[in-house]
Amino acid sequence: MQKTNLLRDRDGWETIASETHFQSPHLSVATDEVRTPSQSQARKWSIVHRKPAVVIAPLTREGKFVLIREERIPIRAAIWSFPAGQIDETLEPDEAAVQEVARRELREETGYELAAGAELVSLGYFFTSPGFTDELCHFFLARPVQESAGGAAHDETEAILDCREFSADVLRAMITEGEIRDSNTLGIWARMVACGEIFP
Repeated sequence: MQKTNLLRDRDGWETIASETHFQSPHLSVATDEVRTPSQSQARKWSIVHRKPAVVIAPLTREGKFVLIREERIPIRAAIWSFPAGQIDETLEPDEAAVQEVARRELREETGYELAAGAELVSLGYFFTSPGFTDELCHFFLARPVQESAGGAAHDETEAILDCREFSADVLRAMITEGEIRDSNTLGIWARMVACGEIFP
């Protein structure tokens, strides 16, 4: 098997030019002209640059996963998902900073927090849609979690309608039936299965 850098292949990639078309605090849209390791002729590609993010799978002592139901404007639907949030660091953050964001997003979006003696297990990361964006999400399994005294503290831009605990069997059925359909939740579920944290 060919050995590659798990984050990005640095060698042989050359950005010839980049033109930014739109920029906001959360993303930018650009057209990059890039020479790849396999093609000497540079190619133009429109890219949405986004900050990295975290996705957390909170698990209670009773073995139930905590999910939120949130309105998502781009798809005009309210869907169930694991809590997630962007990392505001402008440079590539270290592991401690990423974990702190995971703890914060868990508390703010669900009203749950790590219990005494709990662990925040890193499950790696994934690229959400590498055909058009460079966004990557760090996966964490938080276990066990408990309801915090302060409750949830939703950001004003969020429309979180509900927060509930689901058994693995119920969550599996929601995935099978298409009720769970966002890439973050499907991705971390697949990673947990692959790592032996849950069983298919």
